[in-house]
Amino acid sequence: MISVYLDAGAVQVREEARPERPEGFALIRPILMGICNTDLELQRGYYGFAGVPGHEFVGEVVEADTQDWVGKRVVGEINLACGACAWCRRDLGRHCPSRSVLGIVRHPGAFREFLTLPGRNLHALPDDLPTERAVFAEPLAAACEILDQVALPCGAEIAVLGDGKLGLLIALVLNAHGYRVRQFGRHPEKLEIARDAGVDTTPAPGQFEWVVDATGSAEGLREAVGMTRPRGTIILKSTVHGLVGVDTAPVIVNEITLVGSRCGRFEPALDLLTRGLIPVDRMVSDRLPLAEAPRAFEKAARKGVLKVLLG
Repeated sequence: MISVYLDAGAVQVREEARPERPEGFALIRPILMGICNTDLELQRGYYGFAGVPGHEFVGEVVEADTQDWVGKRVVGEINLACGACAWCRRDLGRHCPSRSVLGIVRHPGAFREFLTLPGRNLHALPDDLPTERAVFAEPLAAACEILDQVALPCGAEIAVLGDGKLGLLIALVLNAHGYRVRQFGRHPEKLEIARDAGVDTTPAPGQFEWVVDATGSAEGLREAVGMTRPRGTIILKSTVHGLVGVDTAPVIVNEITLVGSRCGRFEPALDLLTRGLIPVDRMVSDRLPLAEAPRAFEKAARKGVLKVLLG
């Protein structure tokens, strides 16, 4: 089978053996995969990564411990937790200290012809949910995680910094839940997607009680601090390779709360996708075969490009 391999910034397509399926795991044939900003950061050296990337996918189960799973279309949660530690017992396997992470930490990713994931990580898709929409389940779950982490007041005004893939999904999720969202970005064609859904994209200055940094930039946190009211909250969503410099004085003086935010539960994301409440279709910039992954990564890294799909 073929797989995509990252090493020292290079994107290669290699031939390798089909993976063995351990007990408790499913063998999955990916149908459609998405390149996200984390994959691009891994290419740039994030985590010192070398291996098979990819964690956004829709696939078909080929083998499993129980025949009921075989033939089903699935998406999969990316954290492979131990299932027994204190974090796992609290249903927070995303923070299991011994976890591996699909396509990121100690588990080969989805950018290959077959992958393995524990059966407990899988979510079967409704028949009426298109594959092209379902492939957004993982990043949309990350956007929904904000609602689980932070007790946002009903109808609160929230600033979202960044108009990339994740920034748009965050703005659209918050808007769909009735919050007054002001999105800041630099690309009118991207902001149009949010504006058409009801998000305010007027580039007016101001200070906010709630600010989300989804810029994907090392400058994002500094900008967010400057836009946050005293005793306000910043939700950090940017994954950046390298150190982020910030003057902590205004954070301390203004008693600003910083909340790191990462992966989320799939259930709310799949509900939004099934009901068609998030216009993810407009976020697809291109689709290329897996064998053309080097060209797909090159395109995904260009300014102004949103989601590039493989499959």
